[in-house]
Amino acid sequence: MKGGLMVAADAETITGQACFSPEESVGSDISSPTSLVRGACPSLSAPMQTGDGLLIRLRPSTPGLTVAQLRALAETAERHGNGLIEITARGNIQLRGMTRDSMPGLAVDIDRAGIVPESGVVIEVPPLSGCDPSEIADARSLAEYLRNAIGALRPRPLLAAKLAIIVDGGGQLPLDQLSADIRLKAVHAADGAQRWMLAIAGTDATATPLAAFSKEQAVAAVTRLIETLAVMGPRARGRDLNVPALRAQFSFSADLVRDGTVAPSAAVGIIPLDKEYTALGVRPAFGQIHARDLIRFLGLAEACGLREIRTGPDHSLLLIGLPHDRIEDVRAAASDCGFQTRADDPANYAIPCSGAGACASAHYATKQAAADLVDVGLELLDGSMEVHLSGCAKGCAHPSPAMLTIVGAATGYAIVVNGSASDEPVAYIHKEHLKSALATLGELVRNNKAAGESAQQCLKRLGRDAIATALRQG
Repeated sequence: MKGGLMVAADAETITGQACFSPEESVGSDISSPTSLVRGACPSLSAPMQTGDGLLIRLRPSTPGLTVAQLRALAETAERHGNGLIEITARGNIQLRGMTRDSMPGLAVDIDRAGIVPESGVVIEVPPLSGCDPSEIADARSLAEYLRNAIGALRPRPLLAAKLAIIVDGGGQLPLDQLSADIRLKAVHAADGAQRWMLAIAGTDATATPLAAFSKEQAVAAVTRLIETLAVMGPRARGRDLNVPALRAQFSFSADLVRDGTVAPSAAVGIIPLDKEYTALGVRPAFGQIHARDLIRFLGLAEACGLREIRTGPDHSLLLIGLPHDRIEDVRAAASDCGFQTRADDPANYAIPCSGAGACASAHYATKQAAADLVDVGLELLDGSMEVHLSGCAKGCAHPSPAMLTIVGAATGYAIVVNGSASDEPVAYIHKEHLKSALATLGELVRNNKAAGESAQQCLKRLGRDAIATALRQG
């Protein structure tokens, strides 16, 4: 019994398999005093070489940044890199174009700005946690409680490089679409009490529920799962855990209901907080903005009352503390500086990776292709689906399946329907024919969509063969 919670006696009971030995594990070296394992994610201590220099990724340990801090970050990105700043799908900040010589100065500037990158196991919470009155429970305080519990484990656990935990208190911007190894979500039990639902391996829709706990029990349960995964070895993920054994240990019940939640808001657009203040979600065009444009925007937004900026899912920035009567002024300034500002902007549904020039693996300029798609294929961008423009078969920008994926290759492009970038394509097109192929796909939907039918429904009904035929004939 641990913290009022019965836990498994050994890791093998939960995993259903023998634990990996140290000799079998990979990535178990410590890269820095603050990391759990050598990770695949680039950081200040371990930047990643890309096509345009070194890339770092950071997530501030604070809920958000002040205007002064984000301005300082933009200035140092231009001073020590190429000035390109990206917001990832999970709300991390990426700075591009550094060199080995410029990295020490970058680190000094970030420290001087008072920005402390989050370290240790990744624990994600909704970006509006703590200021969203529609939250069921305070996710941020539980995440901190959990972080301290994991940090106190001895020996320190060696975990998978990309192992992620989500603590979601509900509210207007839940993290339902993000995948995680371990998920805690605030729910109302059948008896009306507030509980934390524990689930593993997936998004909110696909993760496997294990049990519902009080706050203290939830922390004890997750800590035990972390210990179990550490014993299994640094390749172990949530999907490797033994669900029947865990449900038996945690006394799983299917009688819980998820009521009392609000309809989620889009990450881009106006998000009401209270009678006085509003949040505005904006997105750098196709996930990327230059430091000069960001600095110009911050000056305009600060004059309108902007107090805090938080990163969010879907490559978004959440502008906190804006008076209601200044929202449209800030939105106009954001649009002028290169942000997408409306939930119904067709460009929201074109998802490019960094593309050629930025990534050494990419075979084409994906962001230009995304702009071409908006220009010639608007019928595909009605909000019912996302079009993934992937420079290679790795599919970094959209790991999960998309209705339509354009994959770069050495000699042209592979068109994948209802799959991931690495899946079997329905057709190949020549290198110089991409824009015309995008136009052909848009025309296919325009000419065949039935009344009331979305682009996704139309393409599903037409099927892979009709799409492939249209591309060959187009």
